[in-house]
Amino acid sequence: MARRSRILGDFKLRRTLRNIHKTLDNELKPAMQEGADKILADMQRLAPKDTGAGAAALTAFVAKSGLDAQIGLRGKKANRKFYYLRFIEYGTKGVSGEKRAGNRNRRDSNKSDGEHWFGKYPDIPARPAHPFVRPAYDLNRDEMVALIRQAIASTLARAAGGGP
Repeated sequence: MARRSRILGDFKLRRTLRNIHKTLDNELKPAMQEGADKILADMQRLAPKDTGAGAAALTAFVAKSGLDAQIGLRGKKANRKFYYLRFIEYGTKGVSGEKRAGNRNRRDSNKSDGEHWFGKYPDIPARPAHPFVRPAYDLNRDEMVALIRQAIASTLARAAGGGP
């Protein structure tokens, strides 16, 4: 669920900012971190909660240069443990147990988890989508773009002026 930031789309500008980062402290990382934290707070607030563990597992990471941000589930372990968040975000289609495509033979085994019996061909209902990632981004996009533009302008002005 973590996505790279595409707000800074110009590759030449990214290269320039990366080179400036090596020689002088840029203001881009704190601005990007502030925006990422705001988006993360809204994601956690908007995420449907049963136990709250999925919302608590969401994190925000900003690269050293401040040019990339990842917000959401980070890492293989978190993605495996909280895989169900994508089903909450996008919803599910559902499956009817009565038909099978192409009239192929069905397995005759019962559907059971050892404790509950679901029948030979259970109906799995569709679940509606409860988006929380994109709405959180949309709520904060304008403010984040303004923060980043201000940080870029300030960093470039300091670099051009030879300031500290």
